[in-house]
Amino acid sequence: MPHPYVLLSAAVSLDGYLDDTGPDRLLLSSPADFDRVDEVRASVDAILIGAGTIRADNPRLLVNSPERRAARIAAGKPEYPLKVTVSGSGELDPAASFWHTGGDKLVFTTDKGAERVRQLGLAADVFALGPDLDWRRLLEHLHAVRGVDRLMVEGGGTVHTQLLQQGLADELQLVLSPLFVGTPDAPRLFGPGAYQPGRLRLVETRPIEDVVLMRYEPTAPGTGDLPSAADHHWLALACDLAADCPPSETAFSVGAVVVAEDGTELARGHSREAGDPVVHAEEAALAKLDPADPRLSTATVYTSLEPCTHRASRPKPCARLILDAGVRRVVTAWREPDTFVAGADGSGALAAQGVSVVVLPEYEERAKAPNRHLLG
Repeated sequence: MPHPYVLLSAAVSLDGYLDDTGPDRLLLSSPADFDRVDEVRASVDAILIGAGTIRADNPRLLVNSPERRAARIAAGKPEYPLKVTVSGSGELDPAASFWHTGGDKLVFTTDKGAERVRQLGLAADVFALGPDLDWRRLLEHLHAVRGVDRLMVEGGGTVHTQLLQQGLADELQLVLSPLFVGTPDAPRLFGPGAYQPGRLRLVETRPIEDVVLMRYEPTAPGTGDLPSAADHHWLALACDLAADCPPSETAFSVGAVVVAEDGTELARGHSREAGDPVVHAEEAALAKLDPADPRLSTATVYTSLEPCTHRASRPKPCARLILDAGVRRVVTAWREPDTFVAGADGSGALAAQGVSVVVLPEYEERAKAPNRHLLG
């Protein structure tokens, strides 16, 4: 199921700490950056923090600017974004400012934690995720039930770490503060564990008074049947490539991208590329690679339309080309209609050969857009 765009927001010292060990919160941002954060808060549908951050910092999580709140109301939104917290144990302080300021509140917890939360009598909705915290189910609930399209996550480090490690963060907004903490037991932004491979993509660098904002996007594909945030980026690119195809009355316009396990783009292609009237997108992309490239066995092929299983123009359909290349994962937006081939099932043919096929239906309309003239 679709889930919100997840934006992680944090400020750290030069040596990677979120705070020191003193009794008061260490202010890492500058006044101008606090205003930027307020602007980001005003732009999202919900703000999430862990229960540990409520205990440590007692934040209010408000949109402070009256003008920004008024703009939200004028746009038909609540004055404040939904405030969300996560607690496996359900151990929450009813006196915390989180519960007594702003608009609606929502607590995600476990089955056992839900019993404790409900006994507290908080002015908040409570949703039990099961025996354990399940981030994917949490995000799906926020999108499907609460209508959250953009989620801002403001900590703490454990929450940021888990979302990044599970490939669920679409963007990291990191502010670097010009000071050192140096205390070994002070909280750090990211903890140990298995992160996705590869380098993140730098989207923006901006000085704000004496701090620096850096915005990053992940690039590594997901694994198996589980989509990652980066899968959305690459599939969107494939849909954009489909829009670049020369139009045709007898074939679909399709875009494809081949991406290595570490997030390196290996090749891209689109239908009828380079003046070839019958070349398919996956075919065009794979033809640019050495068939012996060892990265293909762990790569992902992104294609705006599922790979074909029948074609008259070439000996091998695209599903066969993908199998021959040794690719074991495909992400697509749209199942092939019966326009040219009845009962086409490229996804099923690949899955039958052990390939993980992920369909992201939220991109179907983008994939269909350059093919409207063929769909009636």
